[in-house]
Amino acid sequence: MNNVALPFESFGVSHRGCVRELNEDSYLVEPETGLWVVADGMGGHDAGEVASASIVDHLATIGIASSAPDLRARFEDRLSRANAEIRRISQSRGVTIGSTVAALLAMDGRFACLWAGDSRVYLIRNDSISQISKDHTEVQELLDKGMISAAEALAWPRRNVITHAVGVSDEIVIDFQQGEIMPGDIFVLSTDGLTAHVTDAEIEAAAVSATPQAACENLLQMVLARGGTDNVTIVLVKIGDGRNGAYPGPSRAEG
Repeated sequence: MNNVALPFESFGVSHRGCVRELNEDSYLVEPETGLWVVADGMGGHDAGEVASASIVDHLATIGIASSAPDLRARFEDRLSRANAEIRRISQSRGVTIGSTVAALLAMDGRFACLWAGDSRVYLIRNDSISQISKDHTEVQELLDKGMISAAEALAWPRRNVITHAVGVSDEIVIDFQQGEIMPGDIFVLSTDGLTAHVTDAEIEAAAVSATPQAACENLLQMVLARGGTDNVTIVLVKIGDGRNGAYPGPSRAEG
């Protein structure tokens, strides 16, 4: 295991935007347990926010894991519990509700990103931004099959239709990517309210030039200045150079 101490700083913001009456997004910043999450609820008035809040509330009970595999297992257990709760609420109301989820788990020098839906996880490393997650959307499937171009995807009429979410079926479909954390890494988690108005290059520029709090606030103001057509939630985690401070998330070497 890589237990090198790396300093980190993280922050999150959420806003209903300029158009929506309610904020159906939720987020979680839990550096002590090595967990950061964004969730974008769907299902209409007084439903979407219930779904995203259920995910965050269950994940907030993870506690301190004993290892990276244990952290992953705890995450999947809590997400399964949230899925079951959302399913019960859906059935009692006679409507389909659900939520996207995008999460960063960090422990013992490793990270794992897990997601369902179109909320995203980006990694900025060596002055280059890459999207770690891959959208679970109809338009992404069309792109993968070569049926439409990237330019066509931007204006595709069903570009916001997602193909996977928590709470919409008894089985959860989540994807994941994992790897080693490097000094200087910056992770950005966001709902699609950010990426609808801000480019990847603009996300990178904001993230590398300021503290996580300032970067989150700057990106939020950028969205609002451009019309904020959806709820927007941003969580940013910045890894230092290891010269002082603590590791992002628990490490067994730290006790």
